[in-house]
Amino acid sequence: MRRSLVLLSAGLTVLSTGLASAQNNTPRNLILFIPDGLRALKVTPETAPAMAEVRDKGVNFKNPHSLFPTFTMANGSAMSTGHYLGDTGVFSNTIWTNYTSVPAGDTVVPFIENDSVLGDIDEHFKGDYLNEETILKMARDKGLSTAAIGKVGPTYQFDHTDHPEKAGKHSIVIDDSTGAKNGVALSDEMKDALAKAGLPLTTPGRGDNGKAGDAKTPGTTVANVAQQAYFADVATKVVLPMFKARNKPFVLVFWSRDPDGTQHNQGDSLNQIMPGINGPSTMASIKNADNNLAQLRKALDELGLAANTNIMIQADHGFSTISKESKTSPSAKVSYDDTPKDFLPMGFLALDLAKALDLPLFDPNDKNAAVTGNAHPKAGNGVLGKDPTKPDLVIATNGGSDLIYLPNKDKKLAARTIKALLEQDYVSGLFVDDQLGRFPGTLPLSSINLRGKAATPTPAIVVNFRSYASECGEAPTNCSVQVADTVLRQGQGMHGSFSRGDTMNFMAAIGPDFKAGFVDELPVSNADVGMTAAQLMGLRASQNGGLVGRVMSEALPNGIVPKAFKTVEKSKMSENGLQTVLNVQRVGSQRYFDAAGFPGRTLGLEPDAGKQKTAGR
Repeated sequence: MRRSLVLLSAGLTVLSTGLASAQNNTPRNLILFIPDGLRALKVTPETAPAMAEVRDKGVNFKNPHSLFPTFTMANGSAMSTGHYLGDTGVFSNTIWTNYTSVPAGDTVVPFIENDSVLGDIDEHFKGDYLNEETILKMARDKGLSTAAIGKVGPTYQFDHTDHPEKAGKHSIVIDDSTGAKNGVALSDEMKDALAKAGLPLTTPGRGDNGKAGDAKTPGTTVANVAQQAYFADVATKVVLPMFKARNKPFVLVFWSRDPDGTQHNQGDSLNQIMPGINGPSTMASIKNADNNLAQLRKALDELGLAANTNIMIQADHGFSTISKESKTSPSAKVSYDDTPKDFLPMGFLALDLAKALDLPLFDPNDKNAAVTGNAHPKAGNGVLGKDPTKPDLVIATNGGSDLIYLPNKDKKLAARTIKALLEQDYVSGLFVDDQLGRFPGTLPLSSINLRGKAATPTPAIVVNFRSYASECGEAPTNCSVQVADTVLRQGQGMHGSFSRGDTMNFMAAIGPDFKAGFVDELPVSNADVGMTAAQLMGLRASQNGGLVGRVMSEALPNGIVPKAFKTVEKSKMSENGLQTVLNVQRVGSQRYFDAAGFPGRTLGLEPDAGKQKTAGR
């Protein structure tokens, strides 16, 4: 039975005097600005003046948290619903759906940053694969104006159940696919408005920014300027004026691909850890996102909307430089045409587990072709077992962490898989589905809110990869390096791990319903963003799951300031002396996850001398 969603969790309440919009008839607006992959400590008045101004004049969320796995679609689901991943089922950017998705390329492990793929998954999971209402849908249903603009995938996820071809109220969706065959349709009103503003009906491509290079060719050295300039122009020259003319409250989501896209593809550091993601391309991409925010704020001023508009800025996750090094991996000892000698290949986890478990490996991104000899899976994903259509084990490759599924819930196979994983130096922490039982060296999925009411299949094992800080000369979280299962190269950028470098995302807010010049020392998360946004707009949803964030009451005028506590959770020691450790902060019943893994193998977890094996660098 669906229950009324209690927006204030952990027994907290917000004083009614803390919400100005609840006391008068002045309509409030909300802009959610997401600078994808922005590390908290990279924002300064010099690198990102617009974001630094919001942080310093508004609310500085000094203790922010991305949810693990620290990926875009996962954290986008939390921001859009206020729920943790155990409820939304968006466990990563690539998941196992237990059916073949045609739009994803006839695979059971779709990469879901794609509008058509999201629509297909929705259809398979009873019309709403998130299984929770989004703030944009709630706002639209309430009669507010709604729009989502920016990076394909997470943008549409904010109102993915809307169907523009049907009668009724609709959100405006503008992303990479706008104007293309599989893009979300534009209304006649939007087409006319774009034409009057001199803007095309089709989103421009990324150009050189989209070039990732390869093992011998550097990637991009330019930010995603042209595409994001289009998105910013659409927001400021078309959408905001349209919303003002409607004269009712609005919610606008602006998802900036930068700095994420540039940091992934940057060509400043081919096969080298230094400078990694701290080179000139990254700095240009941070400034690019900052320019977009500055343009939005300028338009609000010129349209007379600034005084009644709240702006929340939150990155989906932090970022790290990629390492492809391992001394224990069998796959690193094999020669591949597209991989430098002694480096980990794409799909190393699938290759190593196939060898350790003595199971045939098939490629779900290549019509289930057998992977043999000096080959690796095309996208890193793998299905293991004698029959690829009925696999014993499925690996969804993502980057700084991978997902492992056991379709048959085989506990003996789980134990063998865990034993094999504990022998690899690139592994740092394992989380296992509670239904499989407890295993030494691992913590349960429920300990990190990955076990809930998800509609999509729940992973059996989540594998966190090793991370450490390079000597980049900045704060450790700005120097984060991680082993990553990706087609990208050593020296380029990735995220997804349980490193504090990946969980420490930038967060700030400003507006009539936020305190001014306030430094929030309490832990906050992307799930809290969704709950706070709903509270600010007076939105209430029904819920299926109970893994929800809290309203960030301490950041609101006259809102209560709860107390926070720190705890450490540890698994039992494995036979080879490894222990998954989880650093946690608490506010009431809310738990915030700083970092997790094997101490000495995860940035943010110091080794406990004499008790825990470490991997060094």
